[in-house]
Amino acid sequence: MLTNDAGLVIAGAGRASAGLQRALRQLPEGGLERQAVEAGEIDAVIDYVGANVFMFPVAQRALRAAASRAAAASARATLECAASNKLLAALPRAEYRRLLPSLEPVELEFGEVLCELRAPIRHVYFPVDCVVCLLTETDDRRTVETGQFGHEGMLGTSLALGADVSSVRAMVQVAGTALRMPAARFMSEIRRGLRLQREVYRYANAKLAQARQDAACMASHLLEQRLACWLLMTFDRSRSQEIPLTQEYLAAVLNVRRESVTQAAGTLRSRDFISYSRGRIGLLDRKGLESASCSCYRSIAATRSA
Repeated sequence: MLTNDAGLVIAGAGRASAGLQRALRQLPEGGLERQAVEAGEIDAVIDYVGANVFMFPVAQRALRAAASRAAAASARATLECAASNKLLAALPRAEYRRLLPSLEPVELEFGEVLCELRAPIRHVYFPVDCVVCLLTETDDRRTVETGQFGHEGMLGTSLALGADVSSVRAMVQVAGTALRMPAARFMSEIRRGLRLQREVYRYANAKLAQARQDAACMASHLLEQRLACWLLMTFDRSRSQEIPLTQEYLAAVLNVRRESVTQAAGTLRSRDFISYSRGRIGLLDRKGLESASCSCYRSIAATRSA
């Protein structure tokens, strides 16, 4: 970067504008700055005295082209993400594409809270490869998992049902990508797009059926079966063969003591259905884990794919 006595800084190639020509006339004949301009090595001239930036036309075109490429790449990424969410992918093409400009890809971290209990819903989320759990508070201020979802659904269905305040705490269970949309825009699209409305209602009904199945599972099945079922659903939703999970977290999710989780997970590991090391659980034998699960996994999986 070069500076001359007139207070001009050469920042960095082509036919100059009138303003640029005036700025260049301040450069000394035969100086290093003038030689760099004539060699086409300069992108712009910054006049700190006059608080002006004069960019060469070639550099301007290069910047516009770069911005256009970046916008196209962002649009492609959003399109690919949207196609990976089952609810969005079920929409007609025209309605699907109309939503794309309002969908922002976001990377979500484990433990990130997307919506607090009794807080206004600001955004809706469509998971791609992350998993979100829904937590309900008990009388003694503990939180219990009362729902889980991934790429088959969304966070924010209550908006479509007339409630703009969250009845649960939504937290990221498995880190990954999701598409985020402002709640106001979502409500506008719900009123405008009957197919989107239908898909959201359909998903809400599926979640209600799953909640009933979860309640029946907790009351009727052994912990080892429930753990196998829960792990299978989490593997499916994260689209991964390995997920980060601690025994403390599993105990809270399944509402049992940690010692009970340790014993159940140990049984599944001894049969080589899963691996467990340093807070990560890996899927080794899907068919084996399915055989250890209760029938609820098949029922819930059928509901998600319906």
